[in-house]
Order: sequence, then C-alpha cells, then structure tokens
Amino acid sequence: MFPYIPTTHQDEQEMLKSIGLNSLDDLFNDIPKDLQLNRELNLPKAKSELEVRSYLTELANKNCSTSKMTCFLGAGAYDHYIPSIINHIISRSEFYTSYTPYQPEISQGTLQYIFEFQTLICNLTGMDVANASLYDVGTAVAEAALMAAASARKDEIIISKTVRPESIQVLKTYAHVQGLKVIEVDMKDGVTDLEELDKLVNDNTAAVIVQSPNFFGIIEDLKAAGEIAHKAKKASFIASVDPISLAILKKPSELGVDVVVGEAQGMGIPVSFGGPYLGFIAAKSDYMRKLPGRIVGQTEDKNGKRSFVLTLTAREQHIRREKATSNICSNQGLNVLAATIYMVTLGKEGLKEVALQSTKKAHYAFEQITKSGKYKPLFDKPFFKEFAVTSDIDADKINADLIKENIIGGYHLGKDYPQFNNSVLYAVTEKRTKDEIDKLSSVLEGIK
Repeated sequence: MFPYIPTTHQDEQEMLKSIGLNSLDDLFNDIPKDLQLNRELNLPKAKSELEVRSYLTELANKNCSTSKMTCFLGAGAYDHYIPSIINHIISRSEFYTSYTPYQPEISQGTLQYIFEFQTLICNLTGMDVANASLYDVGTAVAEAALMAAASARKDEIIISKTVRPESIQVLKTYAHVQGLKVIEVDMKDGVTDLEELDKLVNDNTAAVIVQSPNFFGIIEDLKAAGEIAHKAKKASFIASVDPISLAILKKPSELGVDVVVGEAQGMGIPVSFGGPYLGFIAAKSDYMRKLPGRIVGQTEDKNGKRSFVLTLTAREQHIRREKATSNICSNQGLNVLAATIYMVTLGKEGLKEVALQSTKKAHYAFEQITKSGKYKPLFDKPFFKEFAVTSDIDADKINADLIKENIIGGYHLGKDYPQFNNSVLYAVTEKRTKDEIDKLSSVLEGIK
C-alpha cells in the first residue's frame, strides 16, 4: 500500500516510538486476540489501470440502463426527459464542488439558486414558504409530521396506506424515537378510505398525511381529506405530491392543504439505483419558524443591488442542537440546482406539456394493455401517469420476459401489498413513444 499512503515504514516507527510502542501489534493489544483477524487481508493481486477499467466496464454493462432499455418502471423514481443544459451547468466546478454555505453571504450564487428553487416550489404548490431542502420524499414526509406534532403539541400522526411504502417506513422510524404514534388508514378501491379516516381523527391528531397522485398513480380527493383532518383542533393536513402533476392539477393551497411535501427527482435528476433524490417541503406562513433546514431571502446590499441572505437557519450546525428544528436535514445543493434549471428551462407551458403527455400516454398504454382482457385494471379510478393491472401470470415472470425484449417492466405490488400479488404498477412518462407502448402491449400479450 506504500504507493498510495504517504506514511513510510520509518514514519511508522517514529510515531510508535513517540508513544512508547514497538510495533503496530502493540497498538492493538487492547483488542481480544479472538476478535482479531490474525491473517493478511484476502485481496486479489493488483491490476493495471486498463485491467481495472475493463473489469468495471464489464460489471457496468450488466446494469439495465434507461439509455439502452425502454423503462416503464416508476413507483417513486421516473424516467423523465432531462434537458442537456442541466448537466452542462451543474458540471461547472463552482457548482459541482460547492457545499452548504456556512458563511452564506459570500456564496451569492448558491443563495440565489436556492432562493429561485424556493420561489418556484411556492409557485407550483401555492404555499407561502418553502425551504431547501431534504434528502427525499420519505424524509420530507417525516419532517413534516414532526413539524406538525411540534406545532400542535400532539403525538398522533395519521397516514394513508396509499402513501408510498418507503415514506411510511421512514415516518415510523422517525416517530419511534420521537415518541409519536403512527396510525395507518386503510384504502378502499385504491384510494384513502375517507369514512375510516373520519373515525380515526380525534383530539390527539397532530397531522393527517395523504399522497396524491398516490402510490398507485390515482388522484385522491384532497379537499375531502383536508376537511376531515381539520375537524381536529390544530391538526395539520399534509399532502405528498408529484410536482410535475401540479402543472395540470389544482394547487394544494386551493384544496385546504397546510403542508406540501414531494419528490423532485423527475425534475432533471437521472434515475439511479438508490439516488440521488430531492425532497422538498412547502407550507403556509404559520409554519415558517418550524420548517427544517434553511430559508433564503432576497434583499439589497448597501449599494442598492439585489442580493441574498440566509434568513432562517434552524439547523443544528447553526444553532444549539436542542433548539434545532431538524438534526439531519441537509441541503441537496446540486440537485436543487438541477431542479431549478429544469423548471426554468421548461417554464409553465413546458411543464404543462410534460404533464399532459405523460397522462395521455399513460392512458393510451392502459387501454392497449387491458383491451384483450388478459390483463385487468386493478382499480377503476382517475390516474395521472401510473396505473396498476393484474393477471393470472406471475409478476416476476412478466418482468423477466420483458427484460429479454429490452423493456424494464413495472413494479410488482405484491412486494408491499400481499393482497395485490401478481399486480404490476406501470409508469409512462413523456419520453415513451407510441411504438414503445405498442411493443410493451404486444410482448405482454404474448407472455404465458
């Protein structure tokens, strides 16, 4: 390892001598012998750069890349078009290497794009204030729940089972250590059972969380759910949304929503195994001082020029830990920039076109797949860009056969919902062509 570690054997001996030891073994004497490895590491022999590159390329080629295969998989990560300008800008060194601005006012470029992101999210959601930013939609859901509980000083969080399963799991993890109780509302025909929700809401309810479009792609009745949530004093109604859907659906602010969370991965961030993702949270002004993370504001400098400041920084890195609104919230700076460029590049009409194309193509795919009756609709509800179908064929076999035809199939719902075994959730974005959708339908029809 000498060529890679600057410490020489002589350096080691001098350091050991300075602390009164003779060898590295003496340094680890406090570790019981039966816990020590007592042998050399089992590592392969060194390879040249060419050999390593060849090996890694071989491994990479085993991946099902969306650049080589047609993707109909969604369930939280979506294969949307990414304008080439995004990568050109975020790859600039001043953006690519930047991190949280601990001396913020000297980082005017960083503060500006965070401010623009917050503004755009507020415009989309209709909320008064947005922060920057959270890891993903799961942490956004959990942070919103904690904020609601702190605001209402109550300990019960009600969440619909139609919310993305990972978000529910993350919420439960947070809630466990915070002493909060998570209550799940059953679904009825693929949407939140509002009658059960009405029975569950009580004086201890701090928040009600509903996702729309929900995990099955179905558009929920947010207005009705919000009216039920607000029956409890000081309870917050939290909606988890797909930001692209807001280009054609009513803003959450018009439906009685208090806090909006969501996943912005579809806005200029590529689909990858495990990330990166970009959670966001926006709320009414009443929640401003409870929001996790940071809020950037616009002002003027002494010369009257437009400038930006870090207005609120309720993070543990800036204030005392016990006073912080969140202890793990971080700024997904590069992803925030990518999403900002995406929204500005497309504009109102472009974003609306993405949403319309996605929903029209999804409905076309739904009709093609179900027209023969071999695959039946799992639900009969209005949907955005995802839909679920069921059949007598094993869902894993379906996806395996699709892969052979260079098609990444849908999500097997049986993984999270045992009652929906052999049901598959398909996602269709604006990238999918009629030929690709027709091929999917044809291949599915031929699977036995």
